[in-house]
Amino acid sequence: MAGLGIWMGFVSLCLLSVSVSGLLQRLEHPVKADGSLSLMVIGDWGRKGTYNQSQVATQMGRVAAKLNIDFVISTGDNFYDDGLTGIDDPAFEISFSKIYTAKSLQKQWYSVLGNHDYRGDVEAQLNPILQKIDPRWICQRSFIVDTEIAEFFFIDSTPFVDKYFLKPKDHKYDWRGVLPREKYLSKLLKDLEIALKDSTAKWKIVVGHHPVRSIGHHGDTKELIRQLLPILEENNVDMYINGHDHCLEHISSRSSQIQFLTSGGGSKAWKGDMDKDKKDGIKFYYDGQGFMSVELEETNAKVVYFDIYGKVLHVVNLPKGLGTSVSAI
Repeated sequence: MAGLGIWMGFVSLCLLSVSVSGLLQRLEHPVKADGSLSLMVIGDWGRKGTYNQSQVATQMGRVAAKLNIDFVISTGDNFYDDGLTGIDDPAFEISFSKIYTAKSLQKQWYSVLGNHDYRGDVEAQLNPILQKIDPRWICQRSFIVDTEIAEFFFIDSTPFVDKYFLKPKDHKYDWRGVLPREKYLSKLLKDLEIALKDSTAKWKIVVGHHPVRSIGHHGDTKELIRQLLPILEENNVDMYINGHDHCLEHISSRSSQIQFLTSGGGSKAWKGDMDKDKKDGIKFYYDGQGFMSVELEETNAKVVYFDIYGKVLHVVNLPKGLGTSVSAI
């Protein structure tokens, strides 16, 4: 219990961090004694344990224990089908607290919002009061996690996508805090660009819900290719991590060093739903459930994809400044 108290104190310190500029608050997370960092990445998961969410969580716990992870990243769509109804929605505990129960997963969870989260009470997911229910939970629209060895730039990707505004079908989206949309996106992009330019971290990693590149069900996000990708390329971003497509995927950029890494297999997966004709830069695609681990050192990054049984599906080794070496298992 003493360790948990220290950890909760650290959470409080994080929340008191001073914002960088405008939208992007900076949170600090310590690295290991040797300067390295390890973490898990899971996306598209919150289904009250169904669609094998519980089984994925079990394997996550086992891998997290072996790696002694520092924190977990959620790439969004945290609660299906329509986000949370409020801060007292039991889905928060049923889909999160009571699922990811392994001791190794009792670390900070840094989360972004997905499009399904925007169909509920967005302010509920963002409300710090949820930390009184489960102190692991930190969810903001856009923010930075500074770990010394790496900076993680979390961005709110849903407001970029035109169809949610122009053709919402029968869905209702909670756009409080986003409108007027053009002003919101312009400020987000400006703040992100400034933060990336000012970063001196060894590794620059951007996290969003929607993919920039994907051959899955949703495919490339054209709005992100047009508005976000040039900023990522100009500022030497190493990885863009996302969910949204319910798969595991690795695409290597042809025009820059960026690795596009999808971890959206936290529960329901879409078997066989992929564009087999789009092969540009494709290194790995798995249309099943699973998750991803990331290990960072000064001169090397290692990304590993696991399936629902904990089997290693694909390994990415990224020597810093020496190009990319990819090995698949």
